[in-house]
Amino acid sequence: MHTICGLLFLTSAFSLSAAPLPAIPLYPDGAADALGKADKDIPTLTAYLPKAGSAPSSAILVCPGGGYGGLASHEGEGYAVWLAEHGVAGVVLKYRLGSGGYRHPSMLNDAARGMRLLRSKAAEWKINPKRVGVMGSSAGGHLASTLLTHFDSGKADASDPVEKQSSRPDFGILCYAVITMVANTHGGSKNNLLGPNPSAELVDLLSNEKQVTKNTPPCFIWHTWEDNAVKVENSLEFAAAMRRAGVPFDLHVYQKGPHGIGLSFGKNGAAPGQVHPWATDLLVWLRQNQWTE
Repeated sequence: MHTICGLLFLTSAFSLSAAPLPAIPLYPDGAADALGKADKDIPTLTAYLPKAGSAPSSAILVCPGGGYGGLASHEGEGYAVWLAEHGVAGVVLKYRLGSGGYRHPSMLNDAARGMRLLRSKAAEWKINPKRVGVMGSSAGGHLASTLLTHFDSGKADASDPVEKQSSRPDFGILCYAVITMVANTHGGSKNNLLGPNPSAELVDLLSNEKQVTKNTPPCFIWHTWEDNAVKVENSLEFAAAMRRAGVPFDLHVYQKGPHGIGLSFGKNGAAPGQVHPWATDLLVWLRQNQWTE
């Protein structure tokens, strides 16, 4: 048994095919807007694969939270391990951060490239490229919701085969996500993403409740009423926008739980192997919509 950021997991219960695969850089020659060659300048993917089954598995690109200033491992590795245990490939995105000197659109570029790279690995990783979702918590949820509302179908004439892939997720999972950049935003995330004096146009563009269309993928959305760091209105407004656009969603608002709880009932005192009910609800939703077996 080991502990990740206060969450307890039973290692004997993991159904992983092996240890996580080595991290791979999103841009083999470096990102065009890289500020240097340090670790903070090199975004990566790390895949946690389930045991091989008779059919290719679905996969989820996992965007950890951290206010666009850090990356919370329990919302990255913690989720990916749990997903692999339940037959879904969890692929953790290490994206560039405001604390490293980056601003939008670097983070979105990394998420889009991560989705393309994940799909390009479908045969190698034995995943179904038509069952690839994105998942994010807190600021990682903002990044996930940005990808859900700002995607493209790929560049058919690109010389790089990765760039030919679509960046559109097939579905989204938003965990106590930052959604808006206006009244109910999280100030630290906004500052790290957009800088201290963003234009009104940029604030509007990254207020993702305003960017939902009929082409936005279906989503599983959850939050807690007790969350004092990122207000529940973020999730409610995104769900309302999806409703207006006619896009299916599953919305869960749980009364109890502080911000950043991940899989646990709370930040402290989780029983071994115990997870919050949202995780079970998510598995039901994935199966109902045939995103997983």
